[in-house]
Amino acid sequence: MLRIQSPEGTRRVDIDNLSFTRELFEKVLNAFETIEYPFTLYGRRDKSQEIASSDTKTLASYGLKHGDMIFLSPIAGAVQPVEQPTGNGKVKNKISNTLSPVSTPTLNMPGSKIPIRSTVDEDQVDLLLQKMDGTVKRKRDPKNCLHGDNSSCIHCLPLEPYDASYLKDLNVKHMSFNAYLRKLSSGLDGGKYANLDNISCRIKPGCTGHPPWPKGVCSKCQPKAITLNSQPYRHVDNIVFENPNLVEQFLHYWRVTGRQRIGFLYGKFDVHLDVPLGIKGTVAAIYEPPQESTRDSVRLLPDSRQSLVDRLAAKLGLSCIGWIFTDLVAEDVSKGTVRNFRNAETHFLSAQECVMAGHFQSLHPNPCRFSSDGYFGSKFVTVCVTGDAQNQVHMEGYQVSNQCQALVRDECLVPTKDAPELAYARQSTAEKYIPDVYYKNTIKKIRVDSDRYVYFSIKVFLQIIHVWMKYYFIF
Repeated sequence: MLRIQSPEGTRRVDIDNLSFTRELFEKVLNAFETIEYPFTLYGRRDKSQEIASSDTKTLASYGLKHGDMIFLSPIAGAVQPVEQPTGNGKVKNKISNTLSPVSTPTLNMPGSKIPIRSTVDEDQVDLLLQKMDGTVKRKRDPKNCLHGDNSSCIHCLPLEPYDASYLKDLNVKHMSFNAYLRKLSSGLDGGKYANLDNISCRIKPGCTGHPPWPKGVCSKCQPKAITLNSQPYRHVDNIVFENPNLVEQFLHYWRVTGRQRIGFLYGKFDVHLDVPLGIKGTVAAIYEPPQESTRDSVRLLPDSRQSLVDRLAAKLGLSCIGWIFTDLVAEDVSKGTVRNFRNAETHFLSAQECVMAGHFQSLHPNPCRFSSDGYFGSKFVTVCVTGDAQNQVHMEGYQVSNQCQALVRDECLVPTKDAPELAYARQSTAEKYIPDVYYKNTIKKIRVDSDRYVYFSIKVFLQIIHVWMKYYFIF
């Protein structure tokens, strides 16, 4: 329980200290029903400890515990209620029309009473794609079309960007995310009821009908069981490196030492014209953080310069759009060949790498107006530098599904030690409830070692992304 002090008075909210701060903002908004302006929460009265709305930081990370007082303050420039007398002499709150209106609330301003889907500050590339027609134009078919050049029929009408047969001809397994949104809104209701719900593997806090876990749980607070399946869309369709020297400089460390390397990709997202309503990530720089590496492992170290790098990139119009790592083993030094051990028969990404990808994607959520949370999935990409079937160095791009991202965020997914292509879900304990995870056996490789754990292939989590350099194709 926390106490909230505001200009409207003091309220109490029931919330667990392991809950994310975004849940706190939602409960505060429900507790103060008269608030009509965006606000910020502080841990101290002098506004020296701001509490940010986040899906990665918990209340415990701010040192908040049962009974603490936090302070609600309106954001500077916001329209605040003023007291006006009514006809019967009573005073009521009303928004003043004489004050200048506040700018449109964004994802970090949960105080607005306007539905969040209309206040989400989406990425610029998404705004551009929403204005595009997106249909695939087709020419007149001389065999099937029996009309003139100025007419059209079923054989030459434009196709929708999510048309399954067209994507199959393009050899595109996953449609673009914006094409998926068009598919959701293509029904008779025009997408009125289309909503993208983020997966949660945590017990909802504040349920008063029973003792807290592990002494009790009910259908209201219990997270839904998860059935693993392949995701039909991907948030990014292509990755482009502006200059081949970027990768050459990144690989120089491995060529000199034989040790693996990790870097963060800085660039921007643009419209990808080769896929209907597609998005491509253009990489302009690679930042290599402090790390300790061997020939088969890498450990990232604390980086005091990360915030400085992010600010510098923002000045250049760039942001962190992904990460890159090497998995290279020399085969013939004289020929410059490397071993190939990542393929359909073994694995593309290991379970440990999927966990890392899911962690990074959770740190970089994708703003989305179709989600009640204001975000859905992530555009953060993973690039692996490894050997191909011809034993040449090449790059492979991936993203993990939203299911994997949620399982990693809520600490439910564990990689195996002896089989890199397999993972398993944790079991519930007295400290933490884990929902049931079911796996459709669409991939042959599955085994059960005991009644305790069921191992499944992580291929179900992967979305493959095409990676290439400008003027130099890599994949």
